[in-house]
Amino acid sequence: MDSKDRRLDLLTQLSDGIAALTGSVEWLRHLDAQSRFHRYSFGNVVLIASQFPAASRVAGFQAWKKLGRTVAKGEKAIWILAPMTARKGDESDEGRVVRGFKHVPVFDISQTEGEELPAVCHKLTGDEPAACFDRLRSVAASLGYSVEPTELRDGVNGDCTFNLRRIRVEVRNGSAQRAKTLAHEIAHALLHGDQPDRQLAELEAESTAYVVCRCLGLDTGSYSFGYVATWAGGGEQSVAGIKASCSRIQEAAAVILDTLEVEGQPEVISDAA
Repeated sequence: MDSKDRRLDLLTQLSDGIAALTGSVEWLRHLDAQSRFHRYSFGNVVLIASQFPAASRVAGFQAWKKLGRTVAKGEKAIWILAPMTARKGDESDEGRVVRGFKHVPVFDISQTEGEELPAVCHKLTGDEPAACFDRLRSVAASLGYSVEPTELRDGVNGDCTFNLRRIRVEVRNGSAQRAKTLAHEIAHALLHGDQPDRQLAELEAESTAYVVCRCLGLDTGSYSFGYVATWAGGGEQSVAGIKASCSRIQEAAAVILDTLEVEGQPEVISDAA
């Protein structure tokens, strides 16, 4: 099997893994949990940030209770504004209008305790094979990007800043996760300097990282399957997106692997959580 066929085969394995995940009970539990988190208005986002800058996942007292978590004793509420509505016109008119706003208390996940939330992205915890991180760092350097291991906020594993030509990677993660993240951010550097579609960009970057890491001997499926499915919107959408971007993903992976002079099909280290 030549290199191109190998990369295509790995994309098929990625699609199959996503399809299996999104047909599982684990995925349904994840969707049920996510449905309990509301999208807040810009004004409420500002209010949350001003009161609790480190907030990452916010919900009301009862919503946390339904998720098997309780607000810890002594925690102070984050106050947001919720609209108060009333019927418009007579009682037969079902239209409603906003008559005012009221303060509503919410709490960040860090203020709660109890059951772990259902997750479909499991961080890699094993060791990287064959000094992957340092080798990938040399690829970033060849593209004119610096790589900065650092502590990032809000659970972010890495980022790529195009105008600064800088990639940052969360230093507190395990070495396998750091290597996977660096492959992901290099894919962004190659593909997405002018890509406004965040969902597509994340699908392409993670798919590229999956192919690259598999060729380097690291199986990232326990993270990549859930990541791609979450960004793309589910199994069918993910598979369709991978097919549509197949050439771009393969080309980005080829650039990285050719720079590393990777050949053959090494034994793959699995890091399923």
